[in-house]
Amino acid sequence: MATSSKTTFPFSLSETFRGGRRTYWSAGPPLLLVVVSSVVAISILLPLAYLLLRAAGAGDELWRLLLRPRSAVILFNSVALASAVTFSTIAIAVPLAWLVVRSDLPLRRLWTGLLIVPLAVPSYVGGFVLIGALGPRGMLQRLLEPLGVERLPEIYGFPGAWLALTLFTYPYVFLVVRAALQGMDRTLEEASRSLGQSGWTTFWRVTLPQLRPAMAAGGLLVALYTLSDFGAVSLLQFDTFTRVIYVHYQGSFDRHLAAGLALVLVCMTLLILVLEHWSRGRAHYHSGTGKGARSPRRVSLGRWRLPAFLLCASIVLFALVMPALTVSYWLLRSVALTANFSALPGLAWNSLWVSAAAGIAAVVLAVPVAYLTVRFPRRLTKPFEYAIYLGYGLPGIVIALSLVFFGANVAPFIYQTFFLLIAAYLIRFLPQAYGNARTSLLQVQPSLEEASRSLGRSWHGTLRTITLPLVRGGATAGGILVFVTTLKELPITLLLGPIGFKTLATEVWSLTAEGFFADAAPVIFVLLSVSLLPTLLFVGKEP
Repeated sequence: MATSSKTTFPFSLSETFRGGRRTYWSAGPPLLLVVVSSVVAISILLPLAYLLLRAAGAGDELWRLLLRPRSAVILFNSVALASAVTFSTIAIAVPLAWLVVRSDLPLRRLWTGLLIVPLAVPSYVGGFVLIGALGPRGMLQRLLEPLGVERLPEIYGFPGAWLALTLFTYPYVFLVVRAALQGMDRTLEEASRSLGQSGWTTFWRVTLPQLRPAMAAGGLLVALYTLSDFGAVSLLQFDTFTRVIYVHYQGSFDRHLAAGLALVLVCMTLLILVLEHWSRGRAHYHSGTGKGARSPRRVSLGRWRLPAFLLCASIVLFALVMPALTVSYWLLRSVALTANFSALPGLAWNSLWVSAAAGIAAVVLAVPVAYLTVRFPRRLTKPFEYAIYLGYGLPGIVIALSLVFFGANVAPFIYQTFFLLIAAYLIRFLPQAYGNARTSLLQVQPSLEEASRSLGRSWHGTLRTITLPLVRGGATAGGILVFVTTLKELPITLLLGPIGFKTLATEVWSLTAEGFFADAAPVIFVLLSVSLLPTLLFVGKEP
């Protein structure tokens, strides 16, 4: 249940338990949690140390680069794109999540699975799909050509980058908001309706404020993803910091200047973190019994059922059907050309096991850090949260190159190993698991844990038997996010993968970069199929 913004329970007013006993929070955080969180934070800060070292070597030339008018344009482009994509994904995902959780929308489980699947589409594949389907000479133009349409408007630049990133990142917000709606107690909503408030008023004044942490967590992931994306902005020819950084790395081989530009991304990430923290306010969002003991009744859509159906169908059409049709077209051409598919099983296995390892490791590390920052929100624990999100604001190529530098010069025994590869995935994608775990913990009533401790159970026993079962849904969603995102990660796998190690993502990139779209289509098909299975299994397990 949500409390008012002036309420500070349980962290300030709950320093005593009934009968005068101190709560276990008053004794300070457990040492094990602090150690685990410290190791995670230090590991994530390694790329930042690399950036500082490289930027320091650029001298005055770095300032001349950052202060030129072109840098201001790139900064504006990056901020504008991140803002537009974040707001549009929230505007899309919140209504969709409400429809599949709270309404009597037919085939809700099917819609849920279909709405999650676009998360598996890599940004570079999404950019190619938009160019091939909606470009000036794309598939749509060919269909309209008999009607006299000779050329469609340009999709390159900001419109194309915004559309591609919106279509394939809204599931970040959708999953988090959906989990929050499922864990929300209906008591306050019923109280509002009993006082004569309409359904719309109850949603805007009661339901939506309780979703604020979930919206902020999902929006934060989208904003940071957009800032660090390279594939979509490159294919759609829209200059952001990531594209310019890549040019400096690959073109001029001047890593000092590229590191300086990457530091600007770090500063932008810190600003977004501050804004997200401010948007939370001081409110806490706990369900009255730990996990919304009474699920809400389904709201009858009535005459809104058709508009709701059209909304879901339009999103699925652009984010799923359009990519599927485009890939199918090239897949048929590949079959006609008798392409060789013998490498697909090995590529799929490599992608599956390394992504699963990253997803499991992310959950194992994210839950202790989330528990520390949520249950012990003090000045000394807040930097752990900031450190986690810093990695997500760095381009994958910067993280990869920094770990190459670290492995080659500091720890050669882990250089060119899977340990370093998975460590890079965790630095990049740990916020996805952390955001879901944190949102779930906010909905767990701390009095349940206090009761367990008052009966003599240790903190780790309470965590294992009380807290973890209640946050299992959110943690699983976070693991799925990491798994699916790792499947499509490109620069980290290219630079840190052991010699000869190829995944579906790297194969797609190498083939499309050379223009072999027919050869890339079977690999893209397998990539989408592999990502579909865990999402459908996850949805099928839910009530």
